[in-house]
Order: sequence, then structure tokens, then C-alpha cells
Amino acid sequence: MRAVLIFLPLLASLKLSADAELFRVATWNLENYLDAPAGSRRAKSDESKAAIREMLQRIKPDVLAVQEVGGTNALMELREALDFAHWTYVGGHDTNIHVAVLSRFPIVARRQHTNDSYLLFGRRHRVSRGFAEVTIQPGGGYMFTLITAHLKSRRPVPEGDEAAMREQEALILREKVDALLHENPDLNLIVLGDFNDVQDSKSTRALIGKGRFALLDTRPVERACYGESSSAPRNITWTYFYQKEDTYQRIDYLLLSSGMAREWNKDETYVFAEPDWGAASDHRPILASFWAENR
Repeated sequence: MRAVLIFLPLLASLKLSADAELFRVATWNLENYLDAPAGSRRAKSDESKAAIREMLQRIKPDVLAVQEVGGTNALMELREALDFAHWTYVGGHDTNIHVAVLSRFPIVARRQHTNDSYLLFGRRHRVSRGFAEVTIQPGGGYMFTLITAHLKSRRPVPEGDEAAMREQEALILREKVDALLHENPDLNLIVLGDFNDVQDSKSTRALIGKGRFALLDTRPVERACYGESSSAPRNITWTYFYQKEDTYQRIDYLLLSSGMAREWNKDETYVFAEPDWGAASDHRPILASFWAENR
């Protein structure tokens, strides 16, 4: 009898896992998805827009966080082409490019972070692109919170040191993460987007955090698109081609709270690799999947 009592909860857990639905979450910097020129940025070409749509139709995300989208007209064009029912859009101090979230599932709560600022070397600065925070309900009673960001670029600016500015933006975002997790340590939370620096940078490490509320870096690796190979995978992780330095780097991330990590499906988490990736953007999309149940 004791063996049966021990085994029954395991059977119940296996059944629950087998019945749970999987959903996909992706993030992608679309490289100036503008329908009209803005400042020094050119409008996105029809060919590049078509390449973005084709790639998204192949990876089929249920929730998509995007960076470098122009006005709402540009976002609605993309939303309608890909049949996303729900959306949110966040403007910020940068009036040319913005962050947004598209979802096939209901967005049950929204919070726009658009007015954050910080003091650096005696000067007040605004967070460039703002943060989009949404709570999404894939089905049943399961919900998760998602925050997307596009941190300060590595382009030098006259008003301050770009690395220090990016670190301050990351610290502000980290404060929001800490506030959410202090309120609910088991919160299903995804923090994702273009963080504009490598894994060991001060800004990325500040955002990931340490200790009880540290976020898990999913570190997606390239999914092969060139056919089968008998050699071991090289775990290629780059997401961005930095033309100025002629380098390929991982600067796009998908981070998880401990609660969300329990629902993470590692086997369906990857950098989407295409031979013609550059026709769409200077970034490559990353995607992760999750079971829609609390585990």
C-alpha cells in the first residue's frame, strides 16, 4: 500500500503535464520597422517587411515582443498581417522607435513605464524607450507577466557615457522586477528584449540579478537550418550583427523568474537561424515555449 500511495502523486503529475498546452514566446528587434522616415531612420522596405512576416509565419509565436517599431500604423500593419488579436504599444523619450507586444491570447492587464529617469554624473536622463509590462492569459486559469525592453544602444552620445546610461536603465528595470517578485515570489515572469550588451556586461548582470530573485538566462542556441549534421552542436548563440565592429554578438535575451522556469520547455527554445536572416533585420529572433500550467 505504501508504494501505491507514493506513486499516485507521480501519476497525477504526469497526466497533468501530458494535458497541458504549449505556447511560444518570441522577441525580435525588427530594425527600424517604420512606415515613414523618422529622424535619421529610413522607412522599412517592403522587401524587408515581407522577410519579417515570412520568418514569423515559420516560427509561429503566440506572443511576440518587438523592438524598433515605429508608430502604431506600422505595428497595426504587422499585427493584421500575422493575425494577432491583442496588442500593446509603449512610447518613450525616443519618439522614433518603440517597443510593443503582440499576442494571440488575451492581455488581461497592461502597465506602461514611460517616464522613468535617473541621475548620472549630476545630469538627469530619461529611459529612452520605456518598458511594456503585460499580463497574458493563455488559457484556463494560467497567467504570466511579460516585460519587454530595449535598453540604450552602444552608439556614443554627447549627453553621457552609453555603457553607464545602459546600466542605469537596467537597474531601473531590475527594480521593477524586484518589486513584482517581492509581492509574489512565485510570479510567472518573463523579461525579454534587446538589452544591447553581452552576457558579462554590467548592465546585463545587473538585470539578471543575484540571490533569491535572480532571473534565469534561457540562453537560446541556434537551431540548424542547413540540414542534418553528424557533429556535436556548437551552441551558437549570437543574435545581432554589429556592422561597425564586424562582430556577431548575443545581445537579445529571454529571462525567467523561478516560477516561470518551472514551465519552461527547453527543447523548444532556440535562435531562429535562416540563411537570409539579414534581409529581415540585423537581429535574429529568439523563441522559447512553455506549458500553460503552474508546476
